[in-house]
Amino acid sequence: MTPTRAVRPAKGGRRRSRRRADMPLLGGVRPPIALLCVLVLALAGLTAQVLGPAGEQAVPQAVLSSQQHFAEDGAIALRASIDERVTDLNRTAAALNAGPPVKPERVLSDLGKTYQKWTGTTVLDLESGKVLAARGETIPLGWLDKDVLTGDTALKPRMVRLETGDVRLMTMAVLDFDDRPQQLLLASNSLSVPAINLGQFRSMAVVATGGEILATAGFEQSESLNSDQERKELGFLQKQMSGLSARAARETEQDPVSAREPGSHGYPGVSGTLVGASYNGRVATAGYASLSSSDPEEKKSVGAGLGLTVVAMLPVVQQQAAGPDRELYGLLAAGALVVLGLLAAAVLWATVQRPLLRLFLESRRLARGDLTRPVDVPRWGEAARIGSALERLRAQLGGPTDDPGGRQRVKGRFGVRGPLALTAVLLLLWCLPVGLLLNRTDDSVSIPASMVSDQRDRTDLVADRVRRALNEAQADLVSTSRLIDPDDADAGKALLEETLREHTRYQALYLLDGDGEVVARAGKEPRAGFADGDDLPLVRVAGKGGKKPVVQAAAPLPDHKGMTLVGEVRVEFLNSLLKRPGLGEVRVVDAKTETIAASDGFLAFEELPRDALTDLVRAGSVHVGAGPVENGLLIREGRGTTVAAAAPFSGGGVAADIGWTVVSWQNAKDFQITPYEREDRSVLAGLLGLALIVVCLGWVYLVVARPMRALAASAEKLADGDLKSVHYPRYQDEVGAVVRSLELLRQQLQARKQTQARRLAEPEAGVRGR
Repeated sequence: MTPTRAVRPAKGGRRRSRRRADMPLLGGVRPPIALLCVLVLALAGLTAQVLGPAGEQAVPQAVLSSQQHFAEDGAIALRASIDERVTDLNRTAAALNAGPPVKPERVLSDLGKTYQKWTGTTVLDLESGKVLAARGETIPLGWLDKDVLTGDTALKPRMVRLETGDVRLMTMAVLDFDDRPQQLLLASNSLSVPAINLGQFRSMAVVATGGEILATAGFEQSESLNSDQERKELGFLQKQMSGLSARAARETEQDPVSAREPGSHGYPGVSGTLVGASYNGRVATAGYASLSSSDPEEKKSVGAGLGLTVVAMLPVVQQQAAGPDRELYGLLAAGALVVLGLLAAAVLWATVQRPLLRLFLESRRLARGDLTRPVDVPRWGEAARIGSALERLRAQLGGPTDDPGGRQRVKGRFGVRGPLALTAVLLLLWCLPVGLLLNRTDDSVSIPASMVSDQRDRTDLVADRVRRALNEAQADLVSTSRLIDPDDADAGKALLEETLREHTRYQALYLLDGDGEVVARAGKEPRAGFADGDDLPLVRVAGKGGKKPVVQAAAPLPDHKGMTLVGEVRVEFLNSLLKRPGLGEVRVVDAKTETIAASDGFLAFEELPRDALTDLVRAGSVHVGAGPVENGLLIREGRGTTVAAAAPFSGGGVAADIGWTVVSWQNAKDFQITPYEREDRSVLAGLLGLALIVVCLGWVYLVVARPMRALAASAEKLADGDLKSVHYPRYQDEVGAVVRSLELLRQQLQARKQTQARRLAEPEAGVRGR
């Protein structure tokens, strides 16, 4: 019989295919180590970018955002002013139509006494076209035609240009008296810049669709300047305002929902910032905001439908660029991260990945039956325990050994957790100093002077809004009081209920007689009296000791001495007027610095939280010249800086002399100033480093450390003789491959034990047979 020679497999044939089959799939310790290296390099690049001077603006973002908020405040004030004028005219006409006929002269006289807000008023006979009465500025009538008085857009407010070139907003309402032809009540008012404090160097413009400037404020007259240099700078600013207004008009033509810059912090209209050219080291910065209703989906606001835009411009000193040392800081921090990150990856490779791969190869060799050489046992940890158990299993399978009893069991206290802790410490050596020490700020940070002045001016604007709202509330009561008949209680109650429905600012309306008794009421129960004999202002606050202050406005009935119409203004309405982005916490306090309203939660009549704020309010209430003035202040306490401002009520109306003050304050760290931005970036870099540690090392712990501890225990049990427990691999990785090899070794030990048992049983059977 011819012997046949065994055919050797081609090089790299079946053996290579087996290796590929035994190799673990994507998993194990290599992916998290690779991810650690990638994330370290990415974080290092980000650190070099954000901690260096790259991307720093010539103007601090805080200054630009402040101009945007200032423009939004101006737009809100202008829209509210336009809407109030239209609403007041329509309400007056409705009240007149509900009563007996009134002469045109009387109509205009009462209208002027109640509301001082129109540049001209006219009553026109619609049948003959004759002017029946006129007051103030002459209103041109050439624009009145059929389209204005009929159709879907009938009696809608219109912008009309006068012969002088000025633009006026014309508001119309129909007076329909019994037994008289219909009359048209016309009122005109200018679309001027809101009457707010612009502060020093700031200018503001009202811009129409297409970029046409309708009105400006804040520019000095060229005749009052003393030098050609000042006139040249004035011409530069006017040219910048023209160009920035045209750009702002183009931006605000976008829909608020789809605009690139739809405002910030909930502003419903389109708002944003613009940067112009520079002159003498100062850059022209501007904020713009379109007039928008409180809800963009609702088109009820007349001012919002006029297509107007408010532009606020302020020249600011150009910020100095950061020096090369700042860039060096970023590069050094990034370099330190790369070094520590690679060192951490090297620790994981040397102490976790390499021993695990060695165990994978050794276990696979034993499972294939190669028992000729001892197992290469790692030095420590779970890998050493597993290697020692594999060596004992090799000896039990009959492999040659100098120690038939097997090597001693290795005990490890820390195991893989030790390298993981060392890796975490190495990365924390970078994260903690960068996040907690690098670029730290204190109270020595320089705050731009424009931020303090903007805080003061915007606080004064809020004070003006609250004062005007209270004046408007009292004026509405005056208008309503002329229609009340105290002798008809039912009619008076119906009128109060209708007025309460129209005015959401009130929570209760009631009519008091001379003894303070309620004659008619609508809304909630009166919480405080307002007797006519009291020597009190027409706007006051009561209810001390309760949960909420009671803000009251009153209007005596003109022909009924002792009768007073009182309206309680909702505190929530006042709170809503105080909520403005970029202004911090805002409160209204009385002459005793007790809180009446606030943008955030507050306790009724509580004191201000800081003595410095109380002193600021009292200093602003001191009469200087014509009256109290607003004031701004930097409060430096400890490591923090606070920007605060106080604006006492001033101007006209019944609410001007009640002694209230609007005070605001905010932490300077909320400003987007370069030192604070660098500190935030450093903290962010440190937090990203911590996240890197948690993700990568947590991954290693979950997929390698815990399974290796379980594998070490299973291998030692198997080496101690536990052949019944089946080993199931849970993961397709290095640990899972070792578990599969361990199961094969268990099966081989079982087969060897069964074979030995049969061999021992065969001689006994032969002896019995003889």
